[in-house]
Amino acid sequence: MQKLIVVGGKRLRGSINISGSKNATLPILAASILSKKKVIIENIPLVKDVETMIDLLLLLGSKIKLDRKRKKIEILNNNKLNTFVPYKLVKTMRAGILVLGPLLARYNKAKVSLPGGCAIGSRPVDLHLAALRKMGVNFKIRDGYINAITKNGLIGNKITFPKISVGATENTILAACLAKGKTILSNCACEPEIKDLIRFLIKMGCKIKWVGKRIIEINGITNPKSLSYRVMFDRIEAGTYMIASAVTGGQIKINNIDPKIIKNEILVMKKMGVLIIVKSKSIMVRSSKYIKKVNLKTSPYPGFPTDLQAQIMVLMCGANGVSKIKENIFENRFMHIPELNRMGAKIIIKGNQAIIQGKKKLHGAELMATDLRASVSLVLAALSSKSKTIINRVYHLDRGYENIEKKLSNCGAQIKRIE
Repeated sequence: MQKLIVVGGKRLRGSINISGSKNATLPILAASILSKKKVIIENIPLVKDVETMIDLLLLLGSKIKLDRKRKKIEILNNNKLNTFVPYKLVKTMRAGILVLGPLLARYNKAKVSLPGGCAIGSRPVDLHLAALRKMGVNFKIRDGYINAITKNGLIGNKITFPKISVGATENTILAACLAKGKTILSNCACEPEIKDLIRFLIKMGCKIKWVGKRIIEINGITNPKSLSYRVMFDRIEAGTYMIASAVTGGQIKINNIDPKIIKNEILVMKKMGVLIIVKSKSIMVRSSKYIKKVNLKTSPYPGFPTDLQAQIMVLMCGANGVSKIKENIFENRFMHIPELNRMGAKIIIKGNQAIIQGKKKLHGAELMATDLRASVSLVLAALSSKSKTIINRVYHLDRGYENIEKKLSNCGAQIKRIE
């Protein structure tokens, strides 16, 4: 099993080009099922989750050409697709459930395994199923599979999500694109990745519009168009490298981004004393000698993202005073804390709140990664330490970070992967 060896104490300096968004690419790949015509997607990140979704589409019968050098994929679904999604292709990636909506929209039936992914909480699919049920879908869950069928096709309806859910919002949008009549979705997630998905679908010919901050109106169509689309940047990757610059006392220019999309993250880091110069498509991040304490809570966009909670906690370990983070999205997303404490951090968990004692110098240790974002937080902690760290189970990292060792090495990090 592969490991990362990190020798800390290096001030990172240089520039990093941010990859396309994993969390935008996955639903857009699922959306390609809706059209019988050629779909071209550019700026895709070559990460494990995206490759797994491509394998899933191939299994369904999609004709795919992947240009790795240009990070471009061509998809054609003009033949009849399979509607069975086995466990082996969704056991490591929750986003596999997103093919349920488009398969139902196109074929009126689907058999999809209940998903897996990171062990950060239950993340049930109840909200997905409840919304699709209102569109005329009948479900039976048997032997770990969702058996879904609609006899008369999907019918538009008024649907209010009882809580904000990114996945349920995406799945229902995809289903509604080919449904008969009008669908109005209320209390939707409004993450930038969802807005990117909607821009893709509009270019495909779907009739979608925002009619309120969290309200979407969709009128079903029958013949989606061919299109070419460029996926947005990965805001979580951008935030991760912003923190990497700060925790190492370095100076990194982060390119290929839209700073307006991450303005909340920029404001939080500025509040902590990090020096950030904002340009139209890039930012320069410089650490200061005095990092201030801060209290945060994770919440749906435009709030502070749960996917950056573990990373910002590493910066808090070096802050002056006691910082607090309340995790409001997932109930089991503090699994990195025992590993950080083994490195010399002093973090206490009280319910869904982490209390971080600052001014703690981290030292190297042998560590075990538990999920995608926890993995990268350990890399940041290792970079900020003054000695060698060994990180096990780094396959989690590969699910969401493209060329992380190369990008960090180019900025002066001493990091390598070994078997």
